[in-house]
Amino acid sequence: MEAFGLTDPGCVRKNNEDYFLIDQKAGLYLLADGMGGQQAGELASQLAVETVADFVRGSSARSPQVLTAAFEEANRKVLAKASSEAGLNGMGTTLIGVLDLGDQMVVCSVGDSRVYLFEDGQLSAITEDQTWANEVGRRLGLDDERLKTHPMRHVLTMAIGVESPLRIHSYLVRPAPGITLLLCSDGLHGVVDQKNITDGLKKAANLEAKCHYLIEAARRAGGPDNITTVLLLWNKA
Repeated sequence: MEAFGLTDPGCVRKNNEDYFLIDQKAGLYLLADGMGGQQAGELASQLAVETVADFVRGSSARSPQVLTAAFEEANRKVLAKASSEAGLNGMGTTLIGVLDLGDQMVVCSVGDSRVYLFEDGQLSAITEDQTWANEVGRRLGLDDERLKTHPMRHVLTMAIGVESPLRIHSYLVRPAPGITLLLCSDGLHGVVDQKNITDGLKKAANLEAKCHYLIEAARRAGGPDNITTVLLLWNKA
């Protein structure tokens, strides 16, 4: 399997609150999009990712439950850090993770960063956003056009470091030759539509070129937020 990741602050923000990790030895791939203002968002995303990585690396077993437990530990660590300093109150982060179990991949998600599956030229979302728009607005019957401009559209209904217990979405994916997983923050998927993301994954020659293409697409669209992409490719036999 090949893996490559890239992050960019975008065109508006001075700091980058996104954080990602690629650890092919541990079979672990993580991405977080922090929030909280000033340095709090950066701290939350880095702390969450590093906590999950340390937990997984220190576990003797590999299972879906290990990644879920690692997310819960990250939530405890970020909650504790936020309560330790007044300036960190309210900090939190989205978090997505992929753990290679050999015959399958477990995907865990909290917040609105996403994991997509790209196969045979088609792009489909694996994860579901934990946002007001997705979990409340859609139930109220609001269509996509109304949700795009709704004042609550960006409000998260769950994040690491915000509350306990944590609601974690978990999925299983069976790897197959030629498939690609895309992990990204909303600096990409909230700015670049699915067709243009698909075009980038089709056109660019390799994973590094694909990541650069996607980052630049978000920047050309205004780059209002930090932009992070991580790509995992199972080579064809």
